[in-house]
Amino acid sequence: MNSWFVYMIRCANGSLYTGCTNNLIRRWHEHREGNGAKYLRIHEPRKVVFVEEQPDRSEACRREYQIKQLTKQDKEDLIEHEFSQI
Repeated sequence: MNSWFVYMIRCANGSLYTGCTNNLIRRWHEHREGNGAKYLRIHEPRKVVFVEEQPDRSEACRREYQIKQLTKQDKEDLIEHEFSQI
């Protein structure tokens, strides 16, 4: 059973990109090389600021959708909460 991950990337302009993958490191390199999402070809990805593990692709996609529906402030709060748990 492979885990899936929902992640957020902060871009150079401060915007946040949300995605999901089963291989976060590979996906990060794809984004940095311009081979990932179109949004990140235009908005330079700077760093991964949020990662949440999910049991399967279906749950990861469901959670990705939930996060994408949040306001930017709610996303920032989610990121802050994630770091406070470390």
